[in-house]
Amino acid sequence: MTFNELNLAAPLLKALQDEGYTNPTPIQEQAIPIILNKKDLLGCAQTGTGKTAAFALPMLQLLSELPKEGHRNIKALVLTPTRELAIQIAESFAAYGKHLAIKNTVIFGGVPQGAQVAEIRRGVDILIATPGRLLDLMQQGIVNLSHISLFVLDEADRMLDMGFIHDVKKVVQKLPLHRQNLFFSATMPPEIQKLADIILVKAEKVEVTPVSSTAETIDQSIYFVDKKDKRNLLTHLLKGKDVTSALVFTRTKHGADKVVINLGKDGIKAEAIHGNKSQTARQRALNNFKTGQIKVLIATDIAARGIDIEAISHIINYELPEVPETYVHRIGRTGRAMATGTAFSFCDEDELDLLKQIEKLTRIKIPVVTGHPYPSSMSGIVKINLPKGKDVVLRPDAQVHPRPSRPKQAGGGSRGKRW
Repeated sequence: MTFNELNLAAPLLKALQDEGYTNPTPIQEQAIPIILNKKDLLGCAQTGTGKTAAFALPMLQLLSELPKEGHRNIKALVLTPTRELAIQIAESFAAYGKHLAIKNTVIFGGVPQGAQVAEIRRGVDILIATPGRLLDLMQQGIVNLSHISLFVLDEADRMLDMGFIHDVKKVVQKLPLHRQNLFFSATMPPEIQKLADIILVKAEKVEVTPVSSTAETIDQSIYFVDKKDKRNLLTHLLKGKDVTSALVFTRTKHGADKVVINLGKDGIKAEAIHGNKSQTARQRALNNFKTGQIKVLIATDIAARGIDIEAISHIINYELPEVPETYVHRIGRTGRAMATGTAFSFCDEDELDLLKQIEKLTRIKIPVVTGHPYPSSMSGIVKINLPKGKDVVLRPDAQVHPRPSRPKQAGGGSRGKRW
């Protein structure tokens, strides 16, 4: 199927052609007709599936069909959890709607509100917002949601993780009763399902991949390494010719800054993005990464779903996340829009339980990389010598079962143990 078969307006098709897009992704193919028919939608899709275009394109078309008015009132609201994601959604609306007379703006915290307020007062059709700044401007009487006809809640489960669910409910209470709702979430825990039941009316469901699965286009592998050697292993991998751009995840803000310093000592330029950085610093680091001025970006999980860059060749989990679903979101930053990608994960002895939880969630055994220069000394790694000089390294969490003993065979010893 091509975009031409989805009944999109000519200005949208021209914008897609300008962007080099011809074929919709599965979620776009399924969601766009539903939204154009003005039905509520529940979209369950992992990151990197083309979700933003799935709602932005039909929203732009529906808004372009509305009667023109003297002053632009906010007719569509997109609520999203992070500043980075809000900015990128706004960029997508601008790109797809560049041949339409529709204006969008984005509001988020962490920066002075003056410029954002000025944009709203000049009039906008689409508002992309994070919950905190939106509620703040609503309370000041600057944002009026009474004209909303389209409401999008994006990354609903991330809203839950970040403690925004109560803020979301406050926003929903201020929306008109008669509106079209689009609800997107990568996973559907009970709290999110309850929220969907509150917001949606006779919604149609689109689920393009199993819940909490990883994209098949991502080549995943695990490196067993001692904590003290993670720095050296990271430097070793980043100097590989295949690594053209790498997003490296740490669990803490301090850890991210420390990795940047250590890489600098090893001759690799990197920048960090996390919650303690100012919005200006975060945006500068993202732009430097996008434009190739740096090839390594170090991030905490605030960026796990807030970075949408097509050309990330490698994701490296310097530390495994404590929540297994976060692993899916992290590695989803590569292998996007059906492209291929690579995800490396480091695992020290203290992280073995985290690895088990990830593999239980994703239902895959992540292949182990052997022969790297910083092998782990953790107990439980067993090396077996096989004929013809081949070796096998058992994972630390592998179960080794000796074969029951039996009488010796005639002409030789027992067959030994089965591994």
